Amino acid sequence: MTMRTVSVSLKTVRLTREEFLNDPHARHYRDVVEDVRIHFDEWLEFFNEPRRQLRLQDAENCHRRPALAGVVRELEADPAFQIIARHKRDDTRRHRQAIGVIVKLIMEGHGWRKTGTKGFLGGTRPGGLSKFFGTAERYLPPR
Repeated sequence: MTMRTVSVSLKTVRLTREEFLNDPHARHYRDVVEDVRIHFDEWLEFFNEPRRQLRLQDAENCHRRPALAGVVRELEADPAFQIIARHKRDDTRRHRQAIGVIVKLIMEGHGWRKTGTKGFLGGTRPGGLSKFFGTAERYLPPR
């Protein structure tokens, strides 16, 4: 069996609220950014942390899982993201989608590209990494 290794980007992508809202896809999540029940800047700080960005890449590169798999358990335990645990699944759909967009912007900042396919994380199904995310985007490594 041949192992394919991809070098990961060790730079840190710093995503700001303004950059998020200026992205053509992310700007559709202004309602989440402005939701008074969350501190969106704390969400960005969570993902701006260099070790977490490395784990996003490692999840794809080393473990063949969606990037979000690299941080999803830590995310679900972090108080900044407790809105996802405290409210009904239907009430937090846009919040979970906005988290996916943050991951997309971070991964693209490291040169990775969306595949257009989703990978399993768990959600309500047993045996998964996540309690609240069923699937997440998969990424192709930088060229």
